[in-house]
Amino acid sequence: MPVILDVHVAQNGRMVLPKPVRDALGMVDGGTVLLSVEGDEVKLTSIRQSIKRAQDLYRQYAATDMSVDDFLKERRAEALREEPTWK
Repeated sequence: MPVILDVHVAQNGRMVLPKPVRDALGMVDGGTVLLSVEGDEVKLTSIRQSIKRAQDLYRQYAATDMSVDDFLKERRAEALREEPTWK
């Protein structure tokens, strides 16, 4: 169930995130959030949650669990096996 809270915004644009919001975002000792405007709504996401979401998306579409080093090694070996087109 979504949590809906009234938050006061000062004249200079500052506001305090209520503790339930900080807890939901996993912000124990402060931190940075991403704020996006989607139509007429504002969405607040922690950096940690954004990274996790990106990692989950990568895992969903990645063909293998290959490391970058292994990927580069495989591509270099493949390039060596190919005949040069400039001959």
